[in-house]
Amino acid sequence: MWTCMIVDDEPLSRDVLRKYISEVSTLNMVAECPDAYEATRQLNQSPVDVIFLDINMPGLSGISFARSLTISPLIIFTTAYPEHAVEGFELNAVDYLVKPYSFERFLKAVNRAMDKLKENDHTKETAPKILLKADKKLYAVEISSILFIEGQGDYIRISLEDKKLVVHDTIKNILISLPGSDFMRIHKSYVMNLKKIAFMEGHQVRVGEQNLPVSPHHREELLSRYTAT
Repeated sequence: MWTCMIVDDEPLSRDVLRKYISEVSTLNMVAECPDAYEATRQLNQSPVDVIFLDINMPGLSGISFARSLTISPLIIFTTAYPEHAVEGFELNAVDYLVKPYSFERFLKAVNRAMDKLKENDHTKETAPKILLKADKKLYAVEISSILFIEGQGDYIRISLEDKKLVVHDTIKNILISLPGSDFMRIHKSYVMNLKKIAFMEGHQVRVGEQNLPVSPHHREELLSRYTAT
């Protein structure tokens, strides 16, 4: 079952949505908010999968609220103003319902959201992982989240998208466990994820917030593989 939230300042509109949601067995409404400020408080306490979001609301508009989100629930806009549709889809909204809308039209939007949620779940379930032991704990790390790896003698420092892990291992050994199509040794002390390159400049490459050195021995191969990605 997927969780959802209504954000709409009009009581009648919330009534319609509440009734429609109650008829969909895969949806569980966990919050009903009259404005974006209350929605923000609710999301901070309990994230949801889908937000049914009005656009013209007092204070913070639905468009501004959607832009402010640091988490990424799916958004279905519900509004009486079709002229905002372009802005809505620029924010990667799943759908744009113009009031008044039928249950059939509502269900079509929900099915689109369900398809996206299933795709996301499938991606999470099938994402390749590597087991790493650090700080006496065992971490199952998604390989795609690795930015780069720095060798430090008998240890390696693995920089992930959200943290760093220090592992008792060597660069040579860790390379065996990583897909050669995505990872490359660019220096005696560095391995990097080719998909995370921001840019190259001279004998350095930018990955995340870090500039990494590229040895002359590896530069030509890196240029070739970088331009091919």
